[in-house]
Amino acid sequence: MKRFKKTKIGLVFILLFCSAISFSQDNSSDSDDLGPKRKSKFQTGFYIGSYFANKYSASTYNGYGFDVEGTRNSFLNSLMYQKIVNEYGYGRGQYDYIADELGVDQGQWDFTESDMPVNMHYVPAIMVGFNIKVPVDKTSAFIFNLNGSKLNIDGNFTITTRKPPIANPASNTNIQTFAIRGVEQRLQFQMGFQKQFGDDEKLNFFGEVGLVGTLTKYDKNTIYINKLQIDLMYYLNQTAFAAPGPTRKQVGFGVGAFAGLGVNLNINPKFTLQLLYSPSYEKVNIGTGPKLKLQNAIGLRVYYNFLSKKPKPLNPA
Repeated sequence: MKRFKKTKIGLVFILLFCSAISFSQDNSSDSDDLGPKRKSKFQTGFYIGSYFANKYSASTYNGYGFDVEGTRNSFLNSLMYQKIVNEYGYGRGQYDYIADELGVDQGQWDFTESDMPVNMHYVPAIMVGFNIKVPVDKTSAFIFNLNGSKLNIDGNFTITTRKPPIANPASNTNIQTFAIRGVEQRLQFQMGFQKQFGDDEKLNFFGEVGLVGTLTKYDKNTIYINKLQIDLMYYLNQTAFAAPGPTRKQVGFGVGAFAGLGVNLNINPKFTLQLLYSPSYEKVNIGTGPKLKLQNAIGLRVYYNFLSKKPKPLNPA
């Protein structure tokens, strides 16, 4: 909900900003005696909106992790098993910090493969970008967009105690549920063609289509067991015990396609506002078995139109 509120505040700010620009331009245009102006060959702008990622690749953050070759770990070699059982738990005979958080005696709990997360999903995120538009004629243009987003992934997992917790003996279940979260970075490179439908001076519909390349980075993976926060990506080199080597952060690049449909508003000669819905088929090339999947975004673009004065004709001597 906080992310939606931030997006709404940003969109309202842009609308007020553009309205103020339009008002000031209208008041000053009549007194401008610098001569007629014309649009330049390109426009630049920025984008802000909401990005809704497909949950297919969210399973990359399900606590298994990947070895240095990029292969998904088995359960016994998984990041979660190594951290919960062997590092913080009773797996190697050390003090059991997990039992303290669960409120049970030392070693009186189990973590099996059936407790691993199965419901990983992305949280709607804010996307921002930088845009370039190169007009071909009055209604057509080539577009080049660079958009970035930082996504959060949420899910939960369970741990089963062998008897009711000491702190709450009246509890009727031995299964406790905890949160697992991930962080992912995405950068979109879009190149396409935009077409305006209609010839109204102010308001028209438009559509666009093109290719998109998506650079994705697996950034963070963390589990929370009550007050205990465990970074799954942190590798502890324990010389006393054999342990899997450090994991590798997944980074990948995939090529897909995007489209867009929206409303184009010419606020004044210098500023253009676009409200658009933009679906895309992106290949998030991390994890195992990456595939082209539908992603969705909705947002605002604001273009600045560079203007240049037409040269005044020379007066004959």
